[in-house]
Amino acid sequence: MEPINGVLTCQYGEMGNYKDGEIARLQDFKQKQSTKLLGESLEQHCEIEFNKLRATGFQTAYFEKDNDASGGTKGDYIYKETDTEGNEVMSIMFEMKTENDETASKKKNEDFLAKLDKDRIAKGCEYAILVSTLESDNEFYNTGIVDVSHKYDKMYVIRPQFFIPIITLLRNAGLKSLEYKSELNMVRNQNLDITNFEAKIEDFKVGFARNYDLASRQFKTAITEIDTTIKHLEKVKAALNSSVNNLRLANDKTENLTIKKLTFGNQTMKQKFENLKE
Repeated sequence: MEPINGVLTCQYGEMGNYKDGEIARLQDFKQKQSTKLLGESLEQHCEIEFNKLRATGFQTAYFEKDNDASGGTKGDYIYKETDTEGNEVMSIMFEMKTENDETASKKKNEDFLAKLDKDRIAKGCEYAILVSTLESDNEFYNTGIVDVSHKYDKMYVIRPQFFIPIITLLRNAGLKSLEYKSELNMVRNQNLDITNFEAKIEDFKVGFARNYDLASRQFKTAITEIDTTIKHLEKVKAALNSSVNNLRLANDKTENLTIKKLTFGNQTMKQKFENLKE
């Protein structure tokens, strides 16, 4: 029985060692499940994952290190994407944190959110995302994508394996938003065209009414002047008629004038005319 006990002891010892090794392997895998490659940093992992799809899925996207610390602080990476016409689809400020980072040692995810929000605003990004392996036993963050916008506007905390999916989700939302904005601008432009057309019609109506008013007043003035002229001409006509009548009477008187009439009752003139006859 001794040999048997020895064999059993050896087997149990090997099983115990295997169990301990497997537990350690699983723990190590859980800690590094999102980096996939041993020795690969979190930043390298995200950059590699992005570059795998850059040529096919992110042709108009920019994803580079944030090297601008002019504002006193900077994030890790900035993602920006535009459509083919140059309109911005969306932009993201990324911060990457692992337990191996000196700045992240024994810290929580929440400790980095305020700085991340400040960096997002400073660099003019729409979203802020903390890619983190911190608090590996926290089931809240282990769901993968955690929305913390109730604390900081448009901010998410994700596990590394959700790096590409979160970009895709936000990108699709950005494209849809851009589509809605384009349609809204088209409607606004159409309304503007209608407004401009109505404004032109109104200007024409106002201009026509002003010109009609001026013409109408000038026409009335001309009519008044004509009436005045007519009245004046009628007066002239009446005066001429009166002159003609007076001339006729004068002519009649001239024609009726005789020596006899001139000397009637005038003995002196009568005698002189008699003497002329002789």
